[in-house]
Amino acid sequence: MTIKAPFELEKISSDEYILNMGPQHPSTHGVLRIILKLDGETVRDIYPDIGYIHSSVEKICENRKYEMITPFTDRLDYLSAVNYNLAYVMAVEKLLGVQVPERAEYMRVMLAELNRIMSHLMWFAAYGMDMGALTPIIYAFREREEIIDIMEGMTGGRMIHHALRIGGFKYDLQKDFMERLKKFLSHIDDRVDEYEALLINNIIFTARTKGMGILPKDMAINYGVTGPSLRGSDCAYDLRRNAPYSIYPKFDFKVCTGRNGDTWDRSKVRMDEIRESARILRQAMDGIPSGDIMAKVPRIIKPAPGEYYSKVECARGEFGAYIVSDGTEKPYRIKFRSPSFSNLSVIREITIGTKIADVIAIMGSLDLVIPEIDR
Repeated sequence: MTIKAPFELEKISSDEYILNMGPQHPSTHGVLRIILKLDGETVRDIYPDIGYIHSSVEKICENRKYEMITPFTDRLDYLSAVNYNLAYVMAVEKLLGVQVPERAEYMRVMLAELNRIMSHLMWFAAYGMDMGALTPIIYAFREREEIIDIMEGMTGGRMIHHALRIGGFKYDLQKDFMERLKKFLSHIDDRVDEYEALLINNIIFTARTKGMGILPKDMAINYGVTGPSLRGSDCAYDLRRNAPYSIYPKFDFKVCTGRNGDTWDRSKVRMDEIRESARILRQAMDGIPSGDIMAKVPRIIKPAPGEYYSKVECARGEFGAYIVSDGTEKPYRIKFRSPSFSNLSVIREITIGTKIADVIAIMGSLDLVIPEIDR
């Protein structure tokens, strides 16, 4: 069998060998192939091989009407669908010159932050499994199911959440939304403390993650790394604060950062972000106004010729939607900027010299979702 690898096989010494990790490996979550050049268990070189589930979603979107594209953004990141919806509809609204009602903006923020918590809980559960800890998934899914029940009432889906429309929402909050959300927020902070005691501060976990996979701040910036993977390197860059969108300027929250840029810091940042998302949700519950949930949008959406790039802070970092309009019912060009691609690109820099088991720990700390890379 011919092996696709960037390594020159004639330069591999007798003590080295090539090992494929994935694309079926559990810790690559089924769709990512990592090619390793090893000397014993020590990583001498590493190459991520992507493209196993390429969907051509951008070209598909260019052949759909604007209002038909939103569901495709759900599938780019099945763990953070609302934030991806938001980036796309904001770009179209800017091209149309549409002003979204304030109540709809509050609703968008609430769903986006719930989605962020869901994503971080899934990361915690999967990362625990990757590291050999079976209990975290039971704890994390306990709270995640609560959010799924809330989101299902709004979107009709339990995993892929599709609620946003160009201009706002089709449906208002369900009757028991606030009651369910209040109940969830009453105990989530205590549950995060449990997560940290169970895994993040566990002596075995800290031994495998502290000082491992160190990503310096300047290297992270040069590679375009964003989200918790960047903030773990002591870089307080969060689009909700640094390039505010929607109504995020109304809320008081902290941009969570780490100190050393290692695998443990990236993990701790996500735990802190759950607490901050809960803080935003409490403020949104107290401040949400009554009123319309949908702006006046033309029945036939034909933005004037032009282009716009809209970006949001999703659970993995900066997601951007770039749209070029030629004045017709379909976009002339669409390009999505996915955070996982840039975050994965840095893996070679932070894994060479480590062991095979460390590759799992480092890669899991980047919280990759492959469909947004293979788009």
